Formats: sequence, C-alpha cells, structure tokens
Amino acid sequence: MAEFIKIYDENPNPKEIAKVVKILRNGGLVIYPTDTVYGLGCDITNTKALERIARIKGVKLEKANFSFICADLSNLSDYVRQIDTATFKILKRALPGPYTFILPGNNSLPKVFKKKKTVGIRVPDNAIARLLVEELGNPIVSTSIYDEDEVIEYTTDPELIYEKWDNLVDAVIDGGYGDNQPSTVIDLSDYEPEVIREGKGSLDVL
Repeated sequence: MAEFIKIYDENPNPKEIAKVVKILRNGGLVIYPTDTVYGLGCDITNTKALERIARIKGVKLEKANFSFICADLSNLSDYVRQIDTATFKILKRALPGPYTFILPGNNSLPKVFKKKKTVGIRVPDNAIARLLVEELGNPIVSTSIYDEDEVIEYTTDPELIYEKWDNLVDAVIDGGYGDNQPSTVIDLSDYEPEVIREGKGSLDVL
C-alpha cells in the first residue's frame, strides 16, 4: 500500500517533503504534482527504482524517454553538454514552466542512460516538485501518468490516482487537482529549435 501524503503547493510542509524524499532515497516510486499533469518519479541514482518505472511503463530502461526534473538551471551542466547562449536564453525565458527541453547529454549521465545522446529536462513551476529535487540533491527521473480512458488522457484527481496506483508505487502526493494538458516538448539539441509536442507551454518563448 502506498502512503497518501497531502502537501500544499503554496506552502509545502518541510516534514512532509522530508518524508517523501526519504522514500525516494530508499528506492521508492512517488507520484507527485507538477505544473502540468501528475508525474511518476524516482531518484535518478537508483537503478532498481528506474527499472521498476520502466517495467510499469512496459518499456526497456535503455530505450525509455524519461524526463529529468531539476530544481533550477544550475544542475544542467551535471547531465547536459555545454549549450550556446541562444539556447540558454530560451531556457531562462521558459523555466520554471510547463516545458520539456530536449538537450544534448554529456558523459556524466547515469550508467543506464549512457547510450542516450539527448535528455529531456524539466523545471516545473510547482513548489512541491522543485523542493523534492532540492532536498534529494539530484534530479528525479519522471514520466507522466497516462489514463487508459480514451476521453481523459490524464487523471487529475489525486484520490483517483491513489486508488489506481496504490499497489504499484510507494507514495502518492495529494497536491490538489492536476492539469490534464502535458508539457510542451521542444528539441534544442540541434541548430534550430524543433517543437515535438505542443502542450501547455506557449511557443512565444522561442
């Protein structure tokens, strides 16, 4: 059974944040709110946890396109190759916000992602998500939680999410209703920005 933990986005309780971070450090899987849809995440340094997420999603870990949730842009150089000024300006304009930016990965990527040439970086405009990463001390690897319902692609009610996922994960954070629109995905790994998916984030940042 997963823990169901209420945390308020406006004023996250440090005790509750610490409780979730402990679960992440111990290799747990956590469903948490972002500025778009709810995400399923784990500690980037925990291979067993990464494998669990890949199994749930039905993908091979090496081939999975997970996002890295960062607290701000200061972690970027840990996993991303040097980027040019124009690219950095786009990131500064857009983040924190509802975007996933695909950037060229560097040699410091965790072993399971070593073959990947690019990584998806997210800095959500959500205090809970960013505090979790800050407290943890490294990015959370994350994927959106889809719904099998053909009409509603993403479940927005944390209680319904908990009902569905409580046997698969270790904690579900109730951070209020989520959005049902995913992030806008923009590839900045090449010379010209390329919009891969138009979601909640406006394209005016380009």
